Amino acid sequence: MKSTRIFLAALVWLIMLTNNFSYNEGDEYLACAQKMPEPVGGIQAIIKQVKYPEFAKQNGIEGKVYLLAFIKEDGSIEEVKVVKGLGFGCDEAAISAVKSTQFIPAENEGKKVKIKYSI
Repeated sequence: MKSTRIFLAALVWLIMLTNNFSYNEGDEYLACAQKMPEPVGGIQAIIKQVKYPEFAKQNGIEGKVYLLAFIKEDGSIEEVKVVKGLGFGCDEAAISAVKSTQFIPAENEGKKVKIKYSI
């Protein structure tokens, strides 16, 4: 029960963060769409791209890196920001993996749109 509350609180915080975050002034990145973007090949495509930093391996550093990816209408990544990281090279490895992944673009009413996507 406690872990569910923590998860929900984190989800609400992340939604609030993404709703108030724009990459560049004037660029409109939606927080959600009727059809959300998907990595080509699924989440496994991103996981396969991660190159675990040697320093992190040697020092037993592990955990999750939370990212906000700005995905353009063609499914390419414009920018990736760290929302919550681990350091020790893990943040950079996660960013690199996401940037090297192509996405199926988000859509609203059949039109491709730019979106902020939490990973």
